[in-house]
Amino acid sequence: MEPLRRRALIDATISAIGERGSLDVTMSDIAGRAGVSSALAHHYFGAKDDLLRATMRSLLADLTSEMQGALRRAATPHARVTNLIAVNFSEPQFNPGTVASWLAFYVEAQRSPEMRRLLRVYARRLHSNLMSGLTPLMARTQATHVAEGIAALIDGLYIRRALKHGAPDPASAIALVEDYFATQLQQPGRP
Repeated sequence: MEPLRRRALIDATISAIGERGSLDVTMSDIAGRAGVSSALAHHYFGAKDDLLRATMRSLLADLTSEMQGALRRAATPHARVTNLIAVNFSEPQFNPGTVASWLAFYVEAQRSPEMRRLLRVYARRLHSNLMSGLTPLMARTQATHVAEGIAALIDGLYIRRALKHGAPDPASAIALVEDYFATQLQQPGRP
């Protein structure tokens, strides 16, 4: 039961953050959403900050798993990049609760060294994965520049999504990032 309850508490945390749009949620609220007592939530995670860190690690693990699958399915370097772009806007990654959680964790990273460390892990992983597809397509210095641009577009579209009401539009987000990628591929000096 423990793994199921831990997962339920993490999912409830994402839901609560998504609804509130901030980390200003209580253990009692989270526990109620998960169908467990506050005491049990504290038993599994200790303080709320521990549950928030576990939630961030869970979001990272889910994204990493999706990225690994996307990379395995890619037959070409170009497909590696487009698959990675698509993963970042897949339904699990681009649903309102997940988007709000990522944004709240970015804000929290300004004061929490642990959250900052987790976000650096995410950024390094995304950069490395993008570089694996970009370096066969262009010079390394340009690949570094393009990887940074793609990552910035992904993060920026997350912010825009968090500020917009209504259902997310993953297709338009993917199209914007792929348009940038295609434009960069057309620049002179490609291998």
